[in-house]
Amino acid sequence: MARVIAVCISETRGTAKTVRDSVRLIEGHGIEYDAHAGSWHRQVSLLSLEQIEEFRKRGAKVEYGAFGENIITEGVDLRRLPVGTQLQIGDVLLEVTQIGKECHDHCAIYYSMGDCIMPREGIFAEVKKGGEIKADDTITVKEPKEDRPFSAAVITLSDRCFAKEREDKSGPAAAELLRKAGFDIVETILLPDGKPRLAAQLKRLSDQRQLSLVVTTGGTGFSVRDVTPEATTEVCDRMAPGIAEAIRAYSMTVTPNGCLSRAVSGIRGKTLILNLPGSEKAVRESLEYIMKPMLHGLDILRGTGDN
Repeated sequence: MARVIAVCISETRGTAKTVRDSVRLIEGHGIEYDAHAGSWHRQVSLLSLEQIEEFRKRGAKVEYGAFGENIITEGVDLRRLPVGTQLQIGDVLLEVTQIGKECHDHCAIYYSMGDCIMPREGIFAEVKKGGEIKADDTITVKEPKEDRPFSAAVITLSDRCFAKEREDKSGPAAAELLRKAGFDIVETILLPDGKPRLAAQLKRLSDQRQLSLVVTTGGTGFSVRDVTPEATTEVCDRMAPGIAEAIRAYSMTVTPNGCLSRAVSGIRGKTLILNLPGSEKAVRESLEYIMKPMLHGLDILRGTGDN
């Protein structure tokens, strides 16, 4: 039986959380008085007792909350829960939004042990229904709904937009069309052209947030700084060339310059990554043209559709 072992909060970021007898969760916000609560997708953090005990066997003297976790659980393999899984704890309903996290600034545990389990073993959730929870409360795991909306992120690559020398119109256009098609747009990101930062974001959105679709706009031409296809190819497990080829072929019926696009499309895990051009007009034309077959492909990738 899955259950809560302890609940913890900290009122200041960057400090270890401390155990409380009970905590109150607020819908759409997180745990009352906790520094990490707010209007974002990582409102509540969870870590399993099993992983903490394994870490203690290596000589680490860590108390509950030392890793920054809000809820310590027992009897459920948190790391294997897909994003979209719901956890019912009494009246409280949590929905998993991210698996693991990036660790930019190492904590005291890392410096003393050379390792920290939270970045790879912790998970994060949003509060869908509030209430109070405490130790020994039972946890019921609910699998993600098969008919849930596809999730998506849009990344714009543009040195000039990033420097605020020009307004980004292609990213918002892509997000608008995807919303109209029923997608849940969870992130929109603006980056300068270049490989490292884009590759890191593609990995994070695919692996940790487990999105259905990541669309990039820009960086697909002949300029030295146009390396979006290279970053995409670098992170993909499998390529899906037909989508990019279809867009290229359609673009050439509009303008011969369509043949100059180097855009690619591929798959990482269960996430489709799709490069689009950098102009608003081309983004709209491309997405509208491939939307129907792309939705069918995403159904197949998620396991809810037939080939």
